[in-house]
Amino acid sequence: MGKQTTDALKIIHRKFYEGNPERIEELEEARINDDVARKIVALREENGLSQRSLAEMIGTTASVICRLEDADYEGHSLTMLNKIARALNKRLSINFIPAPSDGTEELRI
Repeated sequence: MGKQTTDALKIIHRKFYEGNPERIEELEEARINDDVARKIVALREENGLSQRSLAEMIGTTASVICRLEDADYEGHSLTMLNKIARALNKRLSINFIPAPSDGTEELRI
């Protein structure tokens, strides 16, 4: 048996993710969706815009912006992200970073 820990994230990782590549992949997808949503919210708020005003700028509705800002939303498109970036005088950039070499990654918040 491994070393005992009281670190909640490590316990959750061991119990639900360790040795389960499908769960780890789902977790990474959730992290990506959350990251995109948070970036859209931050960019909108930095520009002092409501969801409705941003929606008007890019020719959509506030409910679409609301969905894009939801961490559980999985339908982010490059087209829509580019529209948001252009409307706010930004450029969209995508980075590919190395994955852990052993195919696992511990939980983090």
